[in-house]
Amino acid sequence: MATTRGSRYLLTIGRWRRSFGIAPQFRALAALVPGVSHVDNKSDFLGKRPHRRHPGILQLSCVRLPQALADAAQLLLLEGARPNMEKQVQALTNYLWSRHLPVEPEELQRRAVLLEKKILENADSCQTEKHHEEVLRALRRTTYHWQELSYNEGLSLVYMAARLDGGFAAVSRAFHEIQARLPEFQPQTLMDFGSGTGSVTWAAHSTWGQSLREYMCVDSSAAMLELAEKLLKGGSGSGMPCVPGVFFRQFLPVSPKVQFDVVVAAFSLSELPSKASRTDVVQTLWRKTGRFLVLVENGTKAGHSLLMDARDMVLNGKEKSPLDPRPGFVFAPCPHELPCPQLTASKPLACSLSQAYHPIPFSWNKKPKEEKFSLVILARGSPEEAKRWPRITQPVLKRPRHVHCHLCCPDGRMQHAVITARRHGRDLYRCARVSSWGDLLPVITPSELPPSPAQDAPES
Repeated sequence: MATTRGSRYLLTIGRWRRSFGIAPQFRALAALVPGVSHVDNKSDFLGKRPHRRHPGILQLSCVRLPQALADAAQLLLLEGARPNMEKQVQALTNYLWSRHLPVEPEELQRRAVLLEKKILENADSCQTEKHHEEVLRALRRTTYHWQELSYNEGLSLVYMAARLDGGFAAVSRAFHEIQARLPEFQPQTLMDFGSGTGSVTWAAHSTWGQSLREYMCVDSSAAMLELAEKLLKGGSGSGMPCVPGVFFRQFLPVSPKVQFDVVVAAFSLSELPSKASRTDVVQTLWRKTGRFLVLVENGTKAGHSLLMDARDMVLNGKEKSPLDPRPGFVFAPCPHELPCPQLTASKPLACSLSQAYHPIPFSWNKKPKEEKFSLVILARGSPEEAKRWPRITQPVLKRPRHVHCHLCCPDGRMQHAVITARRHGRDLYRCARVSSWGDLLPVITPSELPPSPAQDAPES
């Protein structure tokens, strides 16, 4: 018998016969721990498919903007050329990536009390009247100064040059996750909160263009909405839009009866000034969600932490939509609804994905790039509907005759798995070897194993 000490998990490769749930036929079982000596690997789980197309593969090849969108972006940049555009684009890119969340008033008050106490301990008694000014100066030096960006026509153009292609790549990867795992899902309506240049609309059209009939783009910036509309019309204010059924507005729909099959907030929650405002927006977006709520932020600790807060708001929220009372569960990337093990580790890390893309071909922007982003996809329904396979959270390390995989498992723990053909079987080893960062590795817990014939047999 194979030992299972130190791990609850058994690896299995099975046919992906259904979009959700565990396949009825379990194959290639092996414990993902050192010392495994027994592997049940008697069945051909792949059929006629190669190992590089095993059921957990979710990676996308290098993403390229639709040609109409790339041409329109280049035209608009030429018409609105600004001096030192390359430097402005780089400066905005760096600022957005390094941005932190605004400090909450309660945290600011706590810091002020600690600083005042420290100053009083070292202060001269005759200078007590200056303590207040010293506290304010210390707060200014040590506190992150968050500022809301006001997107006028010029800044919107710079943002398009800096973020249109990377945002498109990140959202395309998120939509691909849904399409690959649930191919029968054909949404008809989509709402994009904080739509910006409209990259979500283009990505959704590339993924579900045959079924989507309505795209609602919501952004508080009139300049951004005007730019997004120009991009849809080939770079001009007139003409037919490349994507039909797109509507623009500056405020969220108020009616509680309006829902959308897919609701998206990509790089938008980090633009809100406080946790209270983010809570209100996330709750509103969830009420508007008919099936999937897709949240995307930068792949930094700040972006990941923000998404985990939003995830917990939805999972722990008691408010139900009058149109759809079904609870929510995490569709991706987490295989569980437990606290994120990346945040609770002794050295917290950002849970992120990476997507390669071809940038808009400006003079300074020709080589393929990588977009690093954090993602949460929440769905209405029951967790039992989703496939609970561990997620590969770091690049797979391929070594001679063994593979290192870092996994986020359904029990809410991280696991470093070393997979070999000798211990885990040739099929499982080859599947792990062709897997990538962000893919799923087919794994089930012992409780999910089908009962053996001996267990099913009646007692004599």
